[in-house]
This record gives sequence, structure tokens and C-alpha cells, in this order.
Amino acid sequence: MKVAVITFPGSNCDYDLYKAAQQVGGDATFVWHRERGLAGYDAVLLPGGFSYGDYLRAGAIARMSPIMEDVTSFANSGGPVLGICNGFQILCEAGLLPGALMRNSSLKFQGKDVFIRVERNDMLFTSDYTEGQVLRIPIAHGEGNYEADTATLEALEAEGRVVFRYVDASGESTEDANPNGSWHNIAGITNAKGNVLGMMPHPERAMESILGSTDGVALFTSMAGSLSLST
Repeated sequence: MKVAVITFPGSNCDYDLYKAAQQVGGDATFVWHRERGLAGYDAVLLPGGFSYGDYLRAGAIARMSPIMEDVTSFANSGGPVLGICNGFQILCEAGLLPGALMRNSSLKFQGKDVFIRVERNDMLFTSDYTEGQVLRIPIAHGEGNYEADTATLEALEAEGRVVFRYVDASGESTEDANPNGSWHNIAGITNAKGNVLGMMPHPERAMESILGSTDGVALFTSMAGSLSLST
């Protein structure tokens, strides 16, 4: 699995993603946002951080970087694209995913472990999880409040495009379990084709027991296994 980790000015989780891909046997390469061309890559990863200092709004400037034209083409051709935290924000700004990430309802930065539920495991990002599995994954964001119009939310639910949802430790989707006010407790969504995933929690920070959780590992082994079967 040859992986491109896109790095923007202000990215701070790019090395975490790089190491996560390597941990599952992937061949990871950093790709600077001004570079062009993604030929030969099996997957593209957009890391968390504060691209361009979140100037204007999170992801608004990064989506205009030259490499995003290639990311869009890669995604439109069916290539797997994963955006985490700021990467999720960039994917929404670029129109590769619907909706937007707004200020947390608390108006405060939230950095802590949360529980999320795997809503489906029949896709390339989640095949090594079980449906309904509850994961403990860290978050670190100030603008993680997922919002969309009613029609979009209804479509996401009806089409099974909500991949991860904030829950409590017992797996119940409650208001108290929602760390940012996201509508429908949404923590991660996919596009209609299922090859673009955006999520606010950081699975790349849950790869080793010494860090408190290994619940992020299966996301990357799922990608590696799915891509090896497709080649």
C-alpha cells in the first residue's frame, strides 16, 4: 500500500499518519501541498492540524492548494481518501464531502478521549471492525461541530453514509456523549461511492497501548487489506 500523506503549512498530525501507515506495512510518503501528481499512490491521507492557521475558517485556504486538484481527481476516479480532523474540514471545503465543520457548541477547544460507534463495517475503511463496535479515540479540535441541511442529513442516514457516531461507553448515542454539538452525533461520514472518509477523531493517535488505546489500528489494517485485495 503506497500512501501519500499531504502536508500543508500548519499540519501537525502528518507524521502521526505517516507512522500509522508504516505500522500496518504501508509505504508512506510526504507530499507537500504545492507539489502536483498522485500517480502510483494507492491512497491519500489528509492529516489534522491547523492548515494556514485556520485563517478565514478551518480548511478554507488549504482546499485551494495545488495538490487538492489532484486529490479531487484521485477521489473522483475511485481512489481512497481519508481526511482526519483538519483533513475532514478540508474535504468538506473542497466539496468532496457534504456539510461543514463549525465551532464546537461549547465554543472551546476539546482535547480528550471520546467513544465512537462503528456504524458499518462493509467498506474499505472499516472491514476489520465489527458493526456496532465502540472505540475509544482521542479528539483535538475547536471546529468539529458537523452541520448540514436537513436534506443532506436525511440522505446521509438513509444511504448509510454515517460511518462513526459519538456515543457513551455503553454505545448509546446521547447528547452528553457528543463533544462538539455535531448534528446526529456524527463523528465521521463517507461520500456516496464510499471511497472518501472524513472523521474528526484521531485514529492515528490510537495505535499503541502505551498511548492509551489501539482502537485506531483496525482502520489502517482495513485500508491495507482492502487495497491488497484490489491489486
